[in-house]
Amino acid sequence: MNTRNVMRGMLAVVLILSANLVLAQGYVQNVGTAGNVDWTNQIIKCTGIGAPNPNDPVTAQRPGALRAARLDALRNILETVNGMTLTSETEVRNAMVADDNIRTRIQGAIRGFRVVDTRYMSTGDVEVDVEVPITGIVSDALLPRDFGGGVLLTGGQLLCPVCGQPWPAGKPVPSGVKLIRVRDGQQDSPSTVYTGLIIDARGLDVRPAMAPKIIDEQGNEIYGSKYVSRDYAVDIGMVGYEKNVETATQNERVADNPLVVKAVDVQGPNMTDLVISQADARKIHNAASNMNFLQRCKVMFILQ
Repeated sequence: MNTRNVMRGMLAVVLILSANLVLAQGYVQNVGTAGNVDWTNQIIKCTGIGAPNPNDPVTAQRPGALRAARLDALRNILETVNGMTLTSETEVRNAMVADDNIRTRIQGAIRGFRVVDTRYMSTGDVEVDVEVPITGIVSDALLPRDFGGGVLLTGGQLLCPVCGQPWPAGKPVPSGVKLIRVRDGQQDSPSTVYTGLIIDARGLDVRPAMAPKIIDEQGNEIYGSKYVSRDYAVDIGMVGYEKNVETATQNERVADNPLVVKAVDVQGPNMTDLVISQADARKIHNAASNMNFLQRCKVMFILQ
């Protein structure tokens, strides 16, 4: 075989592997200097470094350095969590200061970090890479308690999702209950069945958050805690983040046929809430009335 063709083939393989590696990295946000947050996989990642105590016996220096590295990792996790954004108006550090119960639960959760790699350096130092999931205990402690009550903006008559009868005018909608809208006695659902939602926010200065919203140009909430089951939000996170649409469409959160919409603006002091057009807002709610993907947090944001 021609040597040049072999080299070209090897180069093509390297380029494909490199591209796949980049795509597999997901959306990772550096938080301060202590660690980073993998918002695609909902994981907090940090590294701890420990040095041996020269006053300890030689046999005790490595175990001591390992303990020091784990303590350093714990401090870094806490610093990273503090620096995360919770909502458009609140950072995690504010929530922890305001509520002792939240702080206690978060501190307990991060103490259960998982060590994914340990490196013993020639200097005697030890480095440990650790991870803590955002979902589960951390999300349960931080996410708002009040979820539900939103009504899909699809027009038509409101029906009870259990009995199918018209919902009494003026009657409050209980938390966690989603009314169904129908037109002329038929459910107002789109002809195409969508399995999730992708909002393309590239080109906007958006920050990832644990509880962001999608709003229309009139300020109406199209997606957020009003339209989400809290159980799903705790289990998988309210939103998944990615860096490109192609990778997001393959993510199990929204696959196999997600609706893709372009954001037109970003709002909120923390720059976390995406703004979409009125037409796209109605399109999303019409699509969600069929599969109810909003309630199950089958939503992804594309950020640069």
